[in-house]
Amino acid sequence: MTERDSQLAPDPELQSEQQPRSTTTTIWVIVGVIALLALLTGIVFAIIAMVQNPIQTETIRDIVIIFVAVEALLIGLALIILIFQLARLTDLLRNEIRPILDSTNEALGNLRGTSRFLSDNLVRPVVKVNGSFAALRRVVDLLGFRRNK
Repeated sequence: MTERDSQLAPDPELQSEQQPRSTTTTIWVIVGVIALLALLTGIVFAIIAMVQNPIQTETIRDIVIIFVAVEALLIGLALIILIFQLARLTDLLRNEIRPILDSTNEALGNLRGTSRFLSDNLVRPVVKVNGSFAALRRVVDLLGFRRNK
């Protein structure tokens, strides 16, 4: 077997993993088709029964209208609750989160000021002194006043 053949040949481990997936997918497709056929068969029988019994069909229609009205009422109630919760969330963001963010920004401002103060009053003088000592050491080295070790 050449290198190219080994690259083109499917991996046996991959095949064993893909086989259960394809079997499961096939089973779900078959179950879906059977469910769809059962639903279509039920609709056909329901239509035949409604055509043969118009009085019973009117009763079923009235019951369905009542269920749809109750469902619309429940959906309206759910929307009212959703709007109320949205108003509470907005209030929470406005009155609780914003002060926290403001205090965080203030703390960051204080930290910036502190770091600027330390930089101006501590770091710069130390850097200047170190720079001066380095310049002095270089002058001493150039003039030859340094002791040999």
